[in-house]
Amino acid sequence: SLSVCLPTMFKGVAGSTEEEVLMISRVCSIFLMAVYGLFLFFQLKTHSDLFADEEDEEAHEENLSPTLSIILLFCCTLVVAACSDSLVDSIEDVSTNYGLPKAFIGTILLPIVGNAAEHATAVTCAYKGMMDLALGVAVGSCTQIALFVVPCAVMFGWVFDQPMNLAF
Repeated sequence: SLSVCLPTMFKGVAGSTEEEVLMISRVCSIFLMAVYGLFLFFQLKTHSDLFADEEDEEAHEENLSPTLSIILLFCCTLVVAACSDSLVDSIEDVSTNYGLPKAFIGTILLPIVGNAAEHATAVTCAYKGMMDLALGVAVGSCTQIALFVVPCAVMFGWVFDQPMNLAF
């Protein structure tokens, strides 16, 4: 959490320049992405027994072949890409027609809509008494956004020469 706050605190220091804040943001982003990678390694490899289901592991048949699974994944990716493109194209009209700033739409509304399925899953699991799963979905989503998605945005900004920093 300090890596996310550090660029904002550094920006408040007298005499700091935007270039310095940008460089600190990039270093912190690399660190956060490395921590996320280590977290995944911990969760999936070294301590996977801690995250396994506690229920009896019954033998169950695989319903989809690997080939069909890859084809379905590819088709779903195409549909999601088309929907995302349509959503991004509509931001200008929504901003103009409803008087909402684009920054509000991009930072508040789109993440809520984009994570609606995760929110619905967490609420449904909590309602059914599966609190471990509900907390796992919510915490996992927050961890992924904080440790991977935001730093990736900073790194892609660096690659495409668009200054993006972690000073919120």
